Amino acid sequence: MNVIRFLIGSMLFLILAAPPLSVFADGPAEQRGLTLEWQEQESHGPRSNTWLVIHGDGLPAPIRIHYLEAYVRPNSTDEDWLKSIFGHRTELVAMSDDGRCLRVKDTLSNGLVVDHVITAGVDEVDFRLTATNPTEKTSQAHWAQPCVRVGEFTGTGPEQTSDAYAYLAKSFVFLNNELVRMPTPEWALKARYTPGQVWCPQNVPRSDVNPRPLSPLVPSNGLIGCFNADESKILALAFEPYQELFQGVARCLHSDFRLGEIKPGETVQIHGKLYVVENDVPALLKRYQKDFPQHVANAEASDRE
Repeated sequence: MNVIRFLIGSMLFLILAAPPLSVFADGPAEQRGLTLEWQEQESHGPRSNTWLVIHGDGLPAPIRIHYLEAYVRPNSTDEDWLKSIFGHRTELVAMSDDGRCLRVKDTLSNGLVVDHVITAGVDEVDFRLTATNPTEKTSQAHWAQPCVRVGEFTGTGPEQTSDAYAYLAKSFVFLNNELVRMPTPEWALKARYTPGQVWCPQNVPRSDVNPRPLSPLVPSNGLIGCFNADESKILALAFEPYQELFQGVARCLHSDFRLGEIKPGETVQIHGKLYVVENDVPALLKRYQKDFPQHVANAEASDRE
């Protein structure tokens, strides 16, 4: 029965993950948008050291993503980080000749398998993930971290400034349905590890997030992002379901996605977007709400409580 479920899940993955034909439409070079590069670096531990690099003529610099940085156990908020994470290995399965689509597979030390289809569009990158548990035990890999490095995009990279946190002034989350720049009000300072800042949605246990300072404020939605140096463009990201929004310590921003307990033979779908758009916040929100209607429903439910 588990084999049948796995095969069905794999077929659904291929159907759902297939990018729309319009993404690959021919056109002038300036309209073809973003392309992808995959880099594998030497690993010094149980996790892969793999990087997704996004290129585009309109970008201040390539956008580098540690993909994925870690898969994390529950009760991570007050735990030693190295005890919280799973070992995992990442394999590049396929990549299109034009650099617009790639497929990778993560295999965790607990046996969980996560297939990724990543597709570049004109001004966004789409992530379609399928997590499958082929083992006889429930997976305890509750959430995972794509680490998006934004220093160069914001004009605050190591070559621009020695201040590793200068990018905070360019970064934002949404609180009370308003874009709020960092550091946000009620900026938390205490945690097992400092600095940094975590914003946790209403439906996620506070004991199950990054062991960095946890804001008492609940984000209005699942978007986190930043402006480029002249503030003409926005880089923003979101995943569904999401575990937390996180401002890290490597000139990075995270929308970390939730896996939860995946039972034997069970398959879970995750959807993500990275937007690189003109500085038009209402337009970005409208697009985000269309892409992630469940986030809107969850926010409205929380407002009624």
